[in-house]
Amino acid sequence: MEKITTAEQFNEIINNPEQSLIKFDASWCPDCRRMDMFIGPIEEKYNQFTWYEVDRDALPEIADKHEVMGIPSLLVFKDGEKKAHLHSANAKTPDQVTTFLDSYNA
Repeated sequence: MEKITTAEQFNEIINNPEQSLIKFDASWCPDCRRMDMFIGPIEEKYNQFTWYEVDRDALPEIADKHEVMGIPSLLVFKDGEKKAHLHSANAKTPDQVTTFLDSYNA
């Protein structure tokens, strides 16, 4: 999963016609570390997305703009538009993440 480190990089990625899945997290977040333990196989299975990671604390203005109120959160973007958002409360288990991805229709 590639890290996004600047607002410019983020905007370039989300404006792409390909589907981007962006995971918002933070180094201090225990739920984020738990997700890191199970996300690898999910990332491989759902390879129709290009996966990225954003440290919510490094780019708070991006998180605020896209209504990331809790972490970890998964957001799907295509052509500059947020298409789907898995909020942190529903992103605690592999089943919750895969159910979200299975229900998403691009």
